Amino acid sequence: MQVVQLFSCLDKISYIEWAIDSEYILCGLYKRPMIQAWSLAQPEWTCKIDEGPAGIAYARWSPDSRHILTTSDFQLRLTVWSLLNTACVHVQWPKHPSKGVSFTKDGKFAAICTRRDCKDYINLLSCHTWEIMGVFAVDTLDLSDTEWSPDDSAIVIWDSPLEYKVLIYSPDGRCLYKYQAYESGLGVKSVSWSPCGQFLAVGSYDQMLRVLNHLTWKTFAEFMHLSTVRAPCCTAVFKEVDEPLLLDMSELCLSDDFAQGNDGLMSWSSDSQYICTRNDSMPSILWIWDIRHLELATILVQKDPIRAAVWDPTCTRLVVCTGSSHLYMWTPAGAYCVSIPLPQFSIVDLKWNSDGSCLFLKDKESFCCAAVAVLPESSEYSSDD
Repeated sequence: MQVVQLFSCLDKISYIEWAIDSEYILCGLYKRPMIQAWSLAQPEWTCKIDEGPAGIAYARWSPDSRHILTTSDFQLRLTVWSLLNTACVHVQWPKHPSKGVSFTKDGKFAAICTRRDCKDYINLLSCHTWEIMGVFAVDTLDLSDTEWSPDDSAIVIWDSPLEYKVLIYSPDGRCLYKYQAYESGLGVKSVSWSPCGQFLAVGSYDQMLRVLNHLTWKTFAEFMHLSTVRAPCCTAVFKEVDEPLLLDMSELCLSDDFAQGNDGLMSWSSDSQYICTRNDSMPSILWIWDIRHLELATILVQKDPIRAAVWDPTCTRLVVCTGSSHLYMWTPAGAYCVSIPLPQFSIVDLKWNSDGSCLFLKDKESFCCAAVAVLPESSEYSSDD
């Protein structure tokens, strides 16, 4: 926990991001507006990006860690800046400031959403030369976002909540499948590929989770977030209470009085066997679905709205925070709670490191790092351990 380098920026830092190779750090000074980048290995090296009157709404690293992509205010253009030769490439009319950009897993290509003449397009760029390899129009009214499949064979695109539409395209622009669960009402809220690339999860405003397979793109599972769970039921339910007491789970009502959240929470486990969801009409409830058996495995009932739920990158372990001084963990063997031994420390966000050995816990005013025990291979492990 020693300070390795200390860099001083020219203004308030709105955003930071590590380069993928961990050699550079990007700092977004959006109020100025300006980007500063720093080298961990060469502290004397500096980089400053200023878009002038165009402004900077968002910035991100490219997969090779040697280019920075910035989006100007009002989505006038997206610019690719090289750290190697100070060259830059412009893409006109990006659809969104922070969304609408996706890279292949091998880092060779980028899909960038643009809009012109009231029509949405996908621009495919080579991440080596940053030349446009192809452009094709997509059948959306108001494109929300896009994401490459984990095997880089397809691109999923989904429309705004006003139009239920999920589209699967090949890299050459062919529409492989169009999915529409219903026509009336608000549509898609969130979309997520499973890490194995075999499943595509779609969360909708009708409070249902639908899972499509990658062979036929047909729906093979539909999960509903019911407000009442009645016995008999094989689902394990863990409820947070102030004092130990006997709970009658024969008819558990999951509705609450919390305000709805803005973002749909949906996340796959690293082995693609489980997916956790939070229905924003019940923000203090976390649902964990078993994809292998196509059933609801567990419900976590928290006292407070769930701020974050993140899977261990190396095993089937889920960590949850609710803005309290407790950390909640779930494995297929059970659920347990850990108290943070710091005064007035409330966990509002958390992240795993890459090997699953450490958790970064964030408070509004401070942070801490927590060492996490590696789960044993034995299935006899229980929450009492």
